Amino acid sequence: MREVHHFVHGKAVAGTSGRFGDIYNPNTGEIQARVALATAAELGAAVDAAKEALPAWANTNPQRRARVMFEFKRLVEANMDELAHLLSSEHGKVIADSKGDVQRGLDVVEFACGVPHLLKGEYTEGAGPGIDVFSMRQPLGVCAGITPFNFPAMIPCWMAAVAIACGNTFILKPSEKDPSVPMRLAELMLEAGLPKGVLNVVNGDKVAVDAILTHPDIKAISFVGSSDIAQYVYATGTAHGKRVQAMGGAKNHGIIMPDANLEQAVKDIVGAAYGSAGERCMALPVAVTVGKKTGDEFVERMIDAARALKVGISTDSEAHYGPVVSAAHKAKVESYIQMGVDEGANLLLDGRGLTLQGNEGGYFIGPNLFDNVKPTMKSYQEEIFGPVLQVVRADTLEEAAALPSNHQYGNGCAIFTSNGRAAREFAAQVNVGMVGVNVPIPVPVAYHTFGGWKRSAFGDTNQHGPEGIRFWTKIKTVTQRWPDGDIGDQAFIIPTMG
Repeated sequence: MREVHHFVHGKAVAGTSGRFGDIYNPNTGEIQARVALATAAELGAAVDAAKEALPAWANTNPQRRARVMFEFKRLVEANMDELAHLLSSEHGKVIADSKGDVQRGLDVVEFACGVPHLLKGEYTEGAGPGIDVFSMRQPLGVCAGITPFNFPAMIPCWMAAVAIACGNTFILKPSEKDPSVPMRLAELMLEAGLPKGVLNVVNGDKVAVDAILTHPDIKAISFVGSSDIAQYVYATGTAHGKRVQAMGGAKNHGIIMPDANLEQAVKDIVGAAYGSAGERCMALPVAVTVGKKTGDEFVERMIDAARALKVGISTDSEAHYGPVVSAAHKAKVESYIQMGVDEGANLLLDGRGLTLQGNEGGYFIGPNLFDNVKPTMKSYQEEIFGPVLQVVRADTLEEAAALPSNHQYGNGCAIFTSNGRAAREFAAQVNVGMVGVNVPIPVPVAYHTFGGWKRSAFGDTNQHGPEGIRFWTKIKTVTQRWPDGDIGDQAFIIPTMG
């Protein structure tokens, strides 16, 4: 059986713990490989390699670091098909979605190619008599990223590309469910000219995570996953003196106004709710319709649109989405569907029990559609992370906008309307981190910044964009004077700029 180990100091390194996790093919339910689960000592060896590589890499000028990013981008593009098929084989998303996963990671790599400009500091000449003040951004040191199963290409690039371009060395701990793409990306980074030890991949479970959170030589940690784990990562990492950004779960709402282009809204939301089997932190699993007429028409159209979706294996070019990632996750999603039924919501489409001929062991779930979901229902309050759309009905925009504002999660939301004033006021006032106006999945472009509010994010610095540069660097401010005469007694007085 194929084994996935670790990538340390520029080469694959076999695990020594004797512990392995199974890697499944979600299309068949069969075990296709196994991944080594690292010990704290193995994590420590990767940190040692990163420490050894740090001085030379940190002192490499930003333009040369950017050239590695340019070449890495070229290599990923040249290997796009291989990466997409490898990703789909372990995650289950269809090939088109996998290519999108890789491409959104490349967008951040492109951003990181501009690091010579992004790292420029500030300068004030003549801040006082003969005094100049300037600032510089410097790397933090050895940094780490802990990434989730749902975007095994994009999120490692979000973290590692920016951190490495800033002059840090990096430890990546990907999800043990689909680790092969992160390993391949590390190989391509080495091929692009990255020195050995700058990027290391350590596979593992909670043992590896806890080792990262407590290792004294790791200076900063970025995490994406569930909110409960994000809170744990943030609390534990900061308690050990680390800079931490920890992105958690979501329950994104799409508000549909009576003046919305309903045909376009349905088309957008069906993709946002069910695409990638709903396994996206920026999926749109809640539709809030304003007014009875809007709600009735939206539900009628959505039933037809969802029924038309084809669920298939990852390599089926006609499939809209594939299986969920694991048997345990399938069971969890289906338990939430039953919960919604038990709570009294109207299940208009039931996707449970779906099997595909020849792939009866696959983790497939058909589209699910609930109507008349209430904010008091647990199935509404919690993240389902599957192909389930819940419709909540509201009478006014104020009532609708209060739903995402009051929800425990605050990752993103969207409004569908032709009224510019309503959209502007909604975007300004809603209590979430990212807003789409007639855009169902408002993930910002790479040169802006990604991050949610409330229990969707712990820490005060977002992913990629200018916020990413700030997170992965520390600022140093220098005040300098070159006196040409006797300073006298003034040397013992607090200096002022007057």
